[in-house]
Amino acid sequence: MHAPLPGSFLSGVIEGFYGPTWSRAERIELLDQMAAWGLDTYLHGPKDDVHHRAAWRQSYAEPEAMELRTLADEARARGIRVAHGFGPGLDVRYSDPADLDAAIARFMQARALGVSVFVLLFDDIPDRMHPADVERWGTLARAQAGFANAVLEALSKDAPARMVFCPTPYCGRMARRGHGGPGYLQELGAALAPGIDVFWTGPEIVSRTVTEDHILEVTGWLRRAPVLWDNLHANDYDGRRCFCGPYAGRPPGLRGRLRGVLSNPNTEFPLNFPGLHSMAAWLRGEADWDERASYLKALQAWLPRYEGWKQPMPFEDLVLLCDCHYLPYAEGAEAVALRERLRGLLGTPPSRWDANATGTRALLARLRDACARIADLRDRRLFAAWSRRAWELREELDLLEKYVGWHLDPATRDLPFQSDFHQPVTYRGGMVASLQRMLGMDADGVFRPATCTGESLDETIPPGRSRANEHLAGEPEPLPAGSPNP
Repeated sequence: MHAPLPGSFLSGVIEGFYGPTWSRAERIELLDQMAAWGLDTYLHGPKDDVHHRAAWRQSYAEPEAMELRTLADEARARGIRVAHGFGPGLDVRYSDPADLDAAIARFMQARALGVSVFVLLFDDIPDRMHPADVERWGTLARAQAGFANAVLEALSKDAPARMVFCPTPYCGRMARRGHGGPGYLQELGAALAPGIDVFWTGPEIVSRTVTEDHILEVTGWLRRAPVLWDNLHANDYDGRRCFCGPYAGRPPGLRGRLRGVLSNPNTEFPLNFPGLHSMAAWLRGEADWDERASYLKALQAWLPRYEGWKQPMPFEDLVLLCDCHYLPYAEGAEAVALRERLRGLLGTPPSRWDANATGTRALLARLRDACARIADLRDRRLFAAWSRRAWELREELDLLEKYVGWHLDPATRDLPFQSDFHQPVTYRGGMVASLQRMLGMDADGVFRPATCTGESLDETIPPGRSRANEHLAGEPEPLPAGSPNP
């Protein structure tokens, strides 16, 4: 086994997504899981907390403050530290003493409530400044570093304080494109106090892989090893998807190159069990890390939550369901096998179908019925988290199963196939689906206008909806040597 991670290493979970925040009960359940799995840091920074951005200058009122205090107390009882962050970047005046005082006051309140790590987030903001800030600081990197250094200095007067900073360009692609200004990361690394950690998401916002070489290069720019803010299981950019696959694409040696690893996972808390279970195993794992074995072990541990009112979910069905909701860049092995089996079948004239068609139909029906079984779960929060995604998958499986059955029947195989349950406009319809058909995307991520059919939206039977954010499936471009801003 690897030696224990140092106490300064941050390992845990970020509640940092766009969407409804987790409930107190979900947060307590998360803390229990983290304690059981050896994770030590929870970051409270949900984007849709009004105090995170819109009202960042305002301290929490008593009810909200008590929620944070309760959370910190519960975490401390389990040996977990609570980090608290907010994002002032949309309207902060870096040269305004009042804004600096407001930021310090926010963190002072958080400290009094039991928070031990303070997080300044300048992500997802325009890389421009107020003229007064330009005159005072010159560049965005110097302005943000000066602001963070001053906050840390104020916090450190009474007791040592740990701060983590999220830069405006926080992945390799943003850096390559010069977001934040030329040389932002190098300038930030030089100006930021050495004791301040820096978040980084990898080559992409949602990174397929994060290599040691990449992190070593980023470490050179920042003059410190980064903390990995890992969006591998995040789904707030596409509410139709969720990710229940393993922690993957991160070699075991990466642990020694980082100051921490925090997962920013699915918005729906109940769906995060397998991904976080697998990440925790990776953090304490052996050099011969096997992501699929870790995933299957996590699903075995998750299976008791799939007790139904009528019957439990069979393990093999849970694997198939989760393989269909695996990771942003890939489906699981059994989902891939089903998809390729279907492609082969549908590419063959029905007159030449053999026993493989009957087997494929049975597999489609099995997965369809597993999706329907979600409604029978005793754990209703788990049902609610799965319901829309499982039902959408069920509808597609049902259509395909009916299609295969239609063409297996000699009496109907030569007739046009229609479904009584998948009708024009109500099936695959709506404004979002019609907008998704406006632009097509090639393998390189280039968008082009799709062929216009001239049909009205009310008359069209929409073709297969293109998967949102499919551009994420492309491999990230290599970073140029020496500088993130060529």
